[in-house]
Amino acid sequence: MSYLLLIGILFLAYSNGSNDNFKGVASLYGSGAASYRTALIWATAATLCGSLCSIFLAQELLKTFSGKGLVPDHLVASQPFLLAVAMGAGTTVILATKIGFPISTTHGLTGALVGAGMVANHGQVAFAVLGKQFVFPLLLSPLLAVVLGGFFYLIFRFARLKFAIGKETCICIGGEKTVHAMAQPQSVFAAECANWSIAMDSEAHCTQRYTGTMFGINCQRLMDVAHFLSAGVVSFARGLNDTPKIAALLLVIQALEMHWGMSLIGVAMALGGIVNSRKIAETMGRKITDMNHGQGFSANFATGLLVIFASKFGLPVSTTHVSCGALYGMGLTTRKADSKTMRSIVLSWVLTLPIAAVISAVFMCVYV
Repeated sequence: MSYLLLIGILFLAYSNGSNDNFKGVASLYGSGAASYRTALIWATAATLCGSLCSIFLAQELLKTFSGKGLVPDHLVASQPFLLAVAMGAGTTVILATKIGFPISTTHGLTGALVGAGMVANHGQVAFAVLGKQFVFPLLLSPLLAVVLGGFFYLIFRFARLKFAIGKETCICIGGEKTVHAMAQPQSVFAAECANWSIAMDSEAHCTQRYTGTMFGINCQRLMDVAHFLSAGVVSFARGLNDTPKIAALLLVIQALEMHWGMSLIGVAMALGGIVNSRKIAETMGRKITDMNHGQGFSANFATGLLVIFASKFGLPVSTTHVSCGALYGMGLTTRKADSKTMRSIVLSWVLTLPIAAVISAVFMCVYV
């Protein structure tokens, strides 16, 4: 059973990486600062570093997601129970990834703990603990992220105007060759014609660049570096925050050292992101809101700040909720947010917990 539990936990980690790894770099891809491949490589490296550092920096989350207090202690030490939790949460997250919805692994784990716990303990779950330690932080974090995403964008925009840093919009100049058929009595000839054009595209499709210098450094280059660093911080924070949540399920496998288990989880998360990130990239990078480099940086700054703060104090916030909330808050400020897309994402968040609960309950019935 120990080996089966390990496989189930690694499946959960793989599902988590599939859905979550690209979230930290979605603004790089959405603003055109990096290609999908470059953004994915950066996300994978930073997330893996965060996973490894969580061995030393995020021990409080190990206690929170061990399930103690939420379900009886004898279930926390039960491998069939933990396997049902891992499979319930992992299945929910991978299904959402295939559809293209960025959901919360934290929500999936919470729902799976409740579903498997109710089956194993005849409907008895400490719902007061559920509300205080899990639901309240999960509800509060996206609201804070919406506010902070908009707030930091306004602050950074004010600073840009204060330093008289301008923006330039691209003008597209180019030529294209067209082939025209010329009918002749016995055959058909074709002639090539070159057509030259000059056009200014809409703001949403043009590349914007910052002009001028700050501290002797080109502003666009400075923003590029800051944007990449902020995306790396968010990815690092996600690895730091999510790895202990999954590793908590390993506590009962006494034959496996925890630092080795967390390392395996980090590798599984990285692999999941490499294989399955494309649909999540499109949803988060291009459907929630249009953005430029500075706006993406503002959203990342708010996300990284909230997630690192939560990891330090053992609060089980969702990186998904925070990153989506920050992007949406920034989009509301710029009036470019797609509320229809955001409503669909929020609906997927609402459904995550009950779906994970049902799936884990089914698995628990099989194992019992």
